[in-house]
Amino acid sequence: MIAKVCGLTTPGDVALALAAGADLAGFLHHPPSPRHCADPALAALAGDRAILVIVADGAEAILARLDQGPTRWVQPYLPAAGRARALAALRARGLKVLLPWPDEPGQEPCPADLYLWETSALQTGLLGGSGQAHAMACPPPGPFLLGGGLSGAVLQARYDGLGSGLRQACRGFDAASRLEGPRPPLKDPDLVNAFVRTAHALPSLP
Repeated sequence: MIAKVCGLTTPGDVALALAAGADLAGFLHHPPSPRHCADPALAALAGDRAILVIVADGAEAILARLDQGPTRWVQPYLPAAGRARALAALRARGLKVLLPWPDEPGQEPCPADLYLWETSALQTGLLGGSGQAHAMACPPPGPFLLGGGLSGAVLQARYDGLGSGLRQACRGFDAASRLEGPRPPLKDPDLVNAFVRTAHALPSLP
């Protein structure tokens, strides 16, 4: 199973996530967020495991950010209008797309390498990480990472709650705020290690 540690903002937290064995390390470009990564070069420390998490109006803004700190993966939060066109442009550049899929009905399916099944902004008032779980009622149209209020302590129960059919589509897990210590957004070593260890211990079904 893939373990993605998101919301990394310092070299120390990048080193912590990589030492714990995180398969993907998320770097958020969204200045209003407390997890905004101000240094685009920080992603280079994670190498091929880095993923740009970005709120943008279209592919042009995403590609411009990647010129400052390139990554192989991108997790784009895009407006519904023009989203398919922007995703096609990103994939044409050879980028792998982890497409956010909020747990809400009526979404237009778009092709992606993986989906991130996460809590809806209609519930939290936030795009992306909120530390809140979701009902797992509206699954993505393909293989996904499960997000939403995850930590090592709850991972087994959330995985079991998927049911056998959805477990076959689950490729891993995403966590951010629930891995933070007393000074958010800094990550807690014990929480990061427990999350990655538990994720890797869960079976990836064919």
